[in-house]
Amino acid sequence: MRIVSVVLLIAVGMLPFAFGQTTAESVLQSRLKKVFPTAAAFSPKQTSPVPHYIAYADSPESKNIAGYVFWTTELEPLVRGYDGPVKMLVGMDTKGILTGVLVVEHHEPYGYFSVELPSFANQFKGKSITEKFEPGADVDAVSRASISIKSSALAIRNSARRVARALLTPPAPAK
Repeated sequence: MRIVSVVLLIAVGMLPFAFGQTTAESVLQSRLKKVFPTAAAFSPKQTSPVPHYIAYADSPESKNIAGYVFWTTELEPLVRGYDGPVKMLVGMDTKGILTGVLVVEHHEPYGYFSVELPSFANQFKGKSITEKFEPGADVDAVSRASISIKSSALAIRNSARRVARALLTPPAPAK
């Protein structure tokens, strides 16, 4: 009976692999799609020159890059909220316009009414990396959560600019 139990346990553990994706991989793919909804496919994680995922407009074979997706905590690990880092996934197109932000993890005491709200992440969609990202100016601020809001906006801005410097071609100068 013990052997049957072990065999069943192993079989159940192998099910995600039999269908091609692990639960963690499907969660990641879902998150990537949330921050870059127009992408048709995503690359595996790239590590150079900065950690990122490539968002493809078509199939990866076409090499038609729509933009990039990245974790703020991998690019700006020292930017912390009131009670630690705010882990966010950010999408950015090839023109330096943010396509989406998803707050994945935080330990902020007031996060439930500041960085956790969908309206916090939604305000960054369509924002250019050349903007200020300053609470009270072009980022909505919440009193009692100013450290969380300010550090999250800073992490989004700095990580997006870092990815842009590493991966985007600067526009040609105007004539």
